[in-house]
Amino acid sequence: MSMTDPISDMLVRIRNAQLVGHTEVSMPASRLKASIAEVLKAEGYIEDFALRDQGKKRELRIGLKYYAGKPVIERLERVSKPGLRVYKGRNDIPRVMNGLGVAILSTSRGVMTDRKARADGIGGEVLCIVA
Repeated sequence: MSMTDPISDMLVRIRNAQLVGHTEVSMPASRLKASIAEVLKAEGYIEDFALRDQGKKRELRIGLKYYAGKPVIERLERVSKPGLRVYKGRNDIPRVMNGLGVAILSTSRGVMTDRKARADGIGGEVLCIVA
């Protein structure tokens, strides 16, 4: 059975794994998911990620990060969905918690944070919000 929203599935897997205190979570891999994981690692929300081959399929494993027993990621929500895509221009990119959080965007130059997109002067599809 095909999945209609793999990005949402990724975010839910991360959220659920953190709720029960797992140190890592695995999911089917894609280039977009790996790019999102790369942004999360660069921003300090996850420990690390790795792509592994499982026979014909590839798997993405994400090491979750905790501070004082609590997950580093407090809020993780999908913004743009398959039924309602959300695109923002360079002047309308949302600020998450006045800059304390991060909005992850898919732009013509790849997946990046809201701060980098504003600095580069480009807009794109708002994939998710992390705080």
